[in-house]
Amino acid sequence: MEDLLISRPGHMVMKRTLLLLIFLMRMPISVMGRPGNASVSSSRPHVVNLGALFTLDSVIGRSARPAIMAAINDVNSDSTVLPETKVNLILRDTNCSGFVGTIEALQLMEEDVFAAIGPQSSGIAHVISHVANELHVPLLSFAATDPTLAALQYPYFVRTTQSDYFQMNAIADLVEYYGWREVIAIYVDDNYGRGGISVLGDALARKRAKISYKAPFTPDASKSEINDLLVRVNLMESRVYVVHVNPDSGLKMFSVAKSLGMMSGGYVWIATDWLPSLLDSSAAADPNTMNLLQGVIALRHHTPDNDLQKSFMSRLNSLKDKDSASFNTYALYAYDSVWLAARALDVYLKEGGSISFSDDPRLHDSSGSTLHLSSLRIFDGGQQLLQTILRMNFTGVSGQIQFDPDKNLVHPAYDVLNIGGSGSRRIGYWSNHSHLSIDSPEILYTRPPNTSTINQKLYSVIWPGETTAIPRGWVFPNNGRPLRIAVPNRVIYKEFVAKDNGPPGARGYCIDVFEAAINLLPYPVPHTYMLYGDGKRNPVYNNLVDAVSANKFDAAVGDITIVTNRTKIVDFTQPYMESGLVVVAPVKELKSSPWSFLKPFTAKMWCVTGIFFIFVGAVVWILEHRINHEFRGPPSQQIMTIFWFSFSTMFFSHRENTVGTLGRMVLIIWLFVVLIINSSYTASLTSILTVQQLTSRIEGIDTLISSSEPIGVQDGSFSWNYLIEELNIAESRLVKLKNLDEYYSALKKGPRGGGVAAIVDELPYIELFLSSTNCEFRTVGTEFTKSGWGFAFQRDSPLAVDLSTAILRLSESGDLQKLHNKWLTRNECTMQINQVDSTQLSMSSFWGLFLICGIACFVALILFFCRILCQYSKFSPKAEEGDIVDIEPATARPRRTIQTPSFKDLIDFVDRKEDEIKEILRQKRSDRKRPASHSSDEE
Repeated sequence: MEDLLISRPGHMVMKRTLLLLIFLMRMPISVMGRPGNASVSSSRPHVVNLGALFTLDSVIGRSARPAIMAAINDVNSDSTVLPETKVNLILRDTNCSGFVGTIEALQLMEEDVFAAIGPQSSGIAHVISHVANELHVPLLSFAATDPTLAALQYPYFVRTTQSDYFQMNAIADLVEYYGWREVIAIYVDDNYGRGGISVLGDALARKRAKISYKAPFTPDASKSEINDLLVRVNLMESRVYVVHVNPDSGLKMFSVAKSLGMMSGGYVWIATDWLPSLLDSSAAADPNTMNLLQGVIALRHHTPDNDLQKSFMSRLNSLKDKDSASFNTYALYAYDSVWLAARALDVYLKEGGSISFSDDPRLHDSSGSTLHLSSLRIFDGGQQLLQTILRMNFTGVSGQIQFDPDKNLVHPAYDVLNIGGSGSRRIGYWSNHSHLSIDSPEILYTRPPNTSTINQKLYSVIWPGETTAIPRGWVFPNNGRPLRIAVPNRVIYKEFVAKDNGPPGARGYCIDVFEAAINLLPYPVPHTYMLYGDGKRNPVYNNLVDAVSANKFDAAVGDITIVTNRTKIVDFTQPYMESGLVVVAPVKELKSSPWSFLKPFTAKMWCVTGIFFIFVGAVVWILEHRINHEFRGPPSQQIMTIFWFSFSTMFFSHRENTVGTLGRMVLIIWLFVVLIINSSYTASLTSILTVQQLTSRIEGIDTLISSSEPIGVQDGSFSWNYLIEELNIAESRLVKLKNLDEYYSALKKGPRGGGVAAIVDELPYIELFLSSTNCEFRTVGTEFTKSGWGFAFQRDSPLAVDLSTAILRLSESGDLQKLHNKWLTRNECTMQINQVDSTQLSMSSFWGLFLICGIACFVALILFFCRILCQYSKFSPKAEEGDIVDIEPATARPRRTIQTPSFKDLIDFVDRKEDEIKEILRQKRSDRKRPASHSSDEE
C-alpha cells in the first residue's frame, strides 16, 4: 500500500530524481568517509544494522512503526535467534515525498545494513531496487504491492505482503460472480495505481469483461479535481467503480461521490485493501466517515487467527499512543518482515557467512567532487543472504511465511467485506486456491482446488441505497444523446421494416418487437431511428452491421440475420424470428394416368410380389398334393390350381382348403404378408388419386449447385455472399432481384426466357412472396441453413443482454406471436412438392416380410421331403426268399436279386396318395409276419 509520495507520475521522473539527488549529497567526510577499502567483521558480529524505510506519519506507518520496534525487541531478547548478536534498527522517514524518500534510502545504504525493511512506496521501491541490485542489499517490503516489482529486473526486492496481482484477480472474480461486464477504474496515477489497474484489465479480460473507462488522478489532487473526474465518470454507462487509491487520500473520493449522489441505489463501489487498512487503524468508527461508505465492497488481506497473532495484537494495543489508535494488517507484515530478516541472517551465519562490505569500483569520487560515492559499499554476502531469505519457511503473526518460485508469499487470500452501519461485515473469502467462498482459506486448503463458477459463493450484500437486489451494473448514459439506431430503408417486404413519415420514423414488425422489448426494461432508453439506405434499393446488410461496429450507430434494428461473420464484430440479441435459406421454384401439377394403379409399387416391387405369389402357390401345392384331393387331378388341372390358389389369396377368396400342418403354417404367414401389401397398396393408391400432386425439376439446393442455370437472390441479402463463398456457386449465375415484380417475372420466364431457374431467399420473405402469388410457386427441398433475426449492438453492450431477456419474456407471454399475426398474416401454401419416385413403395419397405415368408416355405419343404424320403426307404421293393437266380457250388448259398429304385420310381411314389402308400406298407408288414409263423408250424 502506498503513501502520497510523488507529485508527478511516471517512471522517468524517478530516474531524474536519482540523478538530481547525487548532486545534492554533500555529506561531511567525517560522516561518510571510512578508512580502508573493506570492512570485515567476525562470523558472529556483536551488532548488525537493519534498515527501515517508510513514511512514519501515515496510515500504514503509524501501524508499522510499533510493530517493527516490537519485533526488534523480540529478536534481541530471543536467545535462539542470533545469539550474542544484537540487531540495531536504523529508521528513515520518507516524509510522503518521493524525492526525500530516495535520499533517505541512499543514506540508509551508507550505514552498512545487511537488509532493509521497506520501502513502503512502490515508486521509491522501483528506484531503490536499482541501488539494492548494485549494493546486493535485500529489500523486504511489507507494503509495496505494485505487481511490476516482481519482475526479474529487481532480484533483490522481496515482497513480504501480498501482491496486487492476486487482489485484482479477486476483484475480477467478484465482477464475474455478480454478472457485470464493464467496470470503471478510479486510481492514483503513479506506479502503484497504474500497475494494479493494468493487472485488473488482464484479469477482467480472462472473465470476458473489461475496463470501459480509466479515471486516473494525481496523488495530491484537490477536491475540485476529483469532482470534475467523477462528473465525467458519472456520464458513462457503467456503474461499477473499482477504487485503487491511497489510504491517506481515499476518503476524499467518497466524500465527493456522496455530494454528487453517486452513493445511492444502482451504483457499485469496490475498494481495494487501502480502505480496510484505513478503517482498521481507527480505534472507533467515525459516524461521518461510515456514512460516506455505506454499501461499499472492500478487500482486506486475510490473516489466519492464531494464538501468536492474538498475543501480538494484545501487546501492540498496550503500546498505543495518540498517533496509533489501532493497527491494520500491515503491522503484522512489518513484524514478520523483521523476523524474516533475523531468521535468515541467523541461518546465513550458521552456514559460514560473514557480514562484510567492499568498495564498488564503479562508484568512486571524481577529483574535486564532494559527492563521496565511495561511501556506498557492496554487501559481500548479499546474494547468499537473499537465497536464504527466499527459502525460509516459518509461521509468523500474519500466517505462513514461505515464498513460491515467483517470490510471492504462498496461500494468498483476502477477506471480502461489506461496509454498512457502523462497521463492516465479512461476506466471504477469496483465495488463489478456490476463489470466492464462504469457507475460510484454511479449510479450503485441506480440500482439492475447485474454481468452478458453480461453486463460487458469497453471503448477501447490502448495496448502496440500502438494497439487497444486485445492481444491474450499468445504466443508459445521462449525457443527453439518445441511442442512435440504424433502420434499413427497405424497398420490398415492407411488412418487416419500412420508412414512416410520422414519428418515430420507422414502422413494421421488427420495429414493434423492438419497442415492445424496450418497454419491458426497468429503465428508460431514449433512442432515435436513423434510416440506412437510399430507398431505391435494399441496403447491403453487411455494410449496415459494419457501420454499427465502427460506432456510426449504437445499434441496428430490422430483419438482420445472425450469421457468423457478423457475430465477430457486433453483439446480437436473442433471435426474435427463426429464419433459414430455402429454394422456391416453379411447379406443375401431375395429371392422372390410365396406369395410375401401377404407381403405388415400383417395378421391382411388382416383380418380386408376383414371383412370391407363384412360389407360395407351388409350395402349398407340393405340401397338400399327397393328402388333399382338391390339389390332385390331371396335370393341366393341377397347374391351374397352383395359379388360381396363388392369386386368389390376394383377395382372401381361395376355395381350396389346406389339411396339412405344414401347408397351413405357410398359408397363415403368406396371408399376413398379403394383408400388409394390400393395405399399403390401398393407402398409396388413395393418396395418388385423391391428393393433388405437384412436381418440379428442381429438387433443392443440390440440384441448383450441380446445374449451370441462373439463380435469383434478393438485393442486399447475405445469401449472395453465402452462395458464392460457402457453396462455391459462380457469381455470374446469380441475379439480383429488387422487387416482387422481378421475383414473379423471373420465375415465370424461367432460365430459357431470360429468367431464373429458382430463387434462394430467407423463409420469412418467401412465405410472404408465395402468399402474394396465390401459391403459384412452391419451396423445394428443405431449409439448408438455420439462423434467426436479431437486433445488432456494439460489442459488449449490456443493452443486448437486457433486450435478450425482454425478447424471451415477449415470447413466453405470447405477445411476440400477436405482433407476428398483426403484420405477417397470409394465406398458407400447404401443398408440398412431391417427386414421382418419392410416393412409390419399394422393396426397402417389405423385404423383411418376404424374407420371413421365404424362410417359412423352405423350412416346410425340407420337413416335407425328409418325411417323403423316410417313407420311400421303407417302401422300395426287395426280392423275396424264393427269387434265387444262381447258386454257387462252393458255398451252396443262394444269391438274391435286389431291384434298384430309379428317379422315376421316386416321382411315382411322391405322386401317389399318402393313404395308398400307408396301406401298401401295412400289407408288406403283414406279408413278412405270415412266412415267419408258417415255418414255425412246420418245425
